[in-house]
Amino acid sequence: MRVGCPTEIKIAENRVGLTPESAAELVRAGHEVIMQSGAGLGIGADDRAYVAVGARIAPDAETVFGEADMIVKVKEPQAVEAARLQPRHVLFTYLHLAPDRAQAEALMQSGCIAVAYETVTDAHGRLPLLKPMSEVAGRMSIQVGANYLEKSHGGRGVLLGGVPGVRPADVVILGAGVAGYNAAQIAVGMRARVTVFDKNPARLEELDREFNGRLETVYSTRAAVEEAVQQADLVIGAVLVPGAAAPRLITRGMLKTMRKGAVLVDISIDQGGCFETSRPTTHANPVYEVEGILHYCVANMPGAVARTSAYALNHATLPFTLALANKGAHEALRDDPHLRNGLNVAEGAITHEAVARALGEPCVTPVWVH
Repeated sequence: MRVGCPTEIKIAENRVGLTPESAAELVRAGHEVIMQSGAGLGIGADDRAYVAVGARIAPDAETVFGEADMIVKVKEPQAVEAARLQPRHVLFTYLHLAPDRAQAEALMQSGCIAVAYETVTDAHGRLPLLKPMSEVAGRMSIQVGANYLEKSHGGRGVLLGGVPGVRPADVVILGAGVAGYNAAQIAVGMRARVTVFDKNPARLEELDREFNGRLETVYSTRAAVEEAVQQADLVIGAVLVPGAAAPRLITRGMLKTMRKGAVLVDISIDQGGCFETSRPTTHANPVYEVEGILHYCVANMPGAVARTSAYALNHATLPFTLALANKGAHEALRDDPHLRNGLNVAEGAITHEAVARALGEPCVTPVWVH
């Protein structure tokens, strides 16, 4: 199979769909790898690194899309990229279609087979291709939150860990999944006062045991969240409903009760955001203010640490990339129910139930899946 990897064109996105090591594995398996020139520069891999492992360098994205059978990316295709997709293409990347009707319609119109990293599952019902980026985003959320709490960046002027005699910042984390857990690790490590909310009592019990009293766990209700945010300096939104739009847990009205200069970091923004006032931002212009509260809603947070993120992502995606290339999409998706859960669009229709429900579209199962 001819596997193509274009340069990411989302603003300030420096990751790459295939590292040189991943390209080498595909070449070793007998496939042709077509890299757009400069695609790996954001992680410190120049064209020579790809040529050395047997990949071919294409001068532009148009050539990559024109010659490849499968396109491997990191972020969702931008409009110009979606317009290049054809029915013969297999697209393997993050999609986050639930809040993005325009992209969903473009993919349906293309006729391609689109497999989304974020809905591929494992034997335990987890999301192995979302996990590494959730880990990165969770850890980053505390870093960026601490940064924007500084007065020079518009925050309250609070040091996350405090100092002797001065209490540390209050950090509220909504969601105890992978991103929330990683956010809690860093926040506790920086000596903040941390409260984690979730609706899963068993998960809260796990965190209580693991952190041994160094954070508080609270069952998530509207009243409990509303009370907690009034005293919060930093709120991390880390709620995930696989494939579906994120629930809105903090309303605009709640912002009026918060301390001015507090910071909200919405990790869930790829799925529409879990704050009513969230809207996607970029690394070039990451924050905005509503009711005196700073919002950080960068939709590709891990892109800021591109090398770490690209390698973590490739380690998770490579086995599936190889399966799609070795067997072809139809056979690979038939053989692996977990990879099949990643199928979001095929032959002009939405094929994932949660995505279809979020978009108000019918969910269609292709005949070749059976």
